[in-house]
Amino acid sequence: MKHLTTFSLACAALVMSLPAAAAIQTKAVSYDVDGMPHTGYMAWDDASDSKRPGVLIVPEWWGLNDYAKTRARQLAEAGYVAFAADMYGNGKTTDQASQAGEWSAAAKPQLRNLTNAALDVLEDADHVDADHLGAIGFCFGGTSVLQLAYSGAPVDGVVSMHGHMPTPAAEDDINAAILILSGKADPMVPMDDIHNLENSLEQRKDLNWKVTLFPNAEHAFTNPDADSYGIDGVSYNEKAAKAAWSQTKAFLAEHLQDAS
Repeated sequence: MKHLTTFSLACAALVMSLPAAAAIQTKAVSYDVDGMPHTGYMAWDDASDSKRPGVLIVPEWWGLNDYAKTRARQLAEAGYVAFAADMYGNGKTTDQASQAGEWSAAAKPQLRNLTNAALDVLEDADHVDADHLGAIGFCFGGTSVLQLAYSGAPVDGVVSMHGHMPTPAAEDDINAAILILSGKADPMVPMDDIHNLENSLEQRKDLNWKVTLFPNAEHAFTNPDADSYGIDGVSYNEKAAKAAWSQTKAFLAEHLQDAS
């Protein structure tokens, strides 16, 4: 018994002396946009102190909710520093469509300013390789990251998932590769809008872009909680969601990691 106790104490001392296992770390990050306080969500893997690409995440019109934060942690696990933006200020979120519609409509004229402000926070974050930045967005956020790309922001690539399809202005100088992932059965994104955007992007001969349409996928198809909102034309599609996330990771790896 004495020998067992001595052995157990020795093992305990050894375990206590070992460094803590690396883990995904998260924190709230405060920043201002035109004098209004915003609070975003940063996620990274502390396994290394080395610089790594940064990815901005722009949430759906509900605000910076758990879904956006989950995606931030997934990107951190994939080797990025991820920052989920607060597009409404003061960390506001809602599960009411009327409120979300009001907030997103008010933010719409400022999408380029709001996304660039959040990108600045990511660019200055610890462990971020500021030469390799990207952005992804969902629904309202998908529209937002397209506007970020159109603004000429220093991003290598953006991914818009089930977002609306604004076309760039003639004077916009786009530096980013663009991946658009949309549902073919999405009643909120007319096919004419998709074709108009494709035609507009086609005119820019040096631009790297791609549009993928997923059959039977409706609006918000990547969000497992989509059905709970009770909105016609909004639903989760597991098959399309997995395929879209796989394309997103491959796109980010090609344009952010492979370029490092």
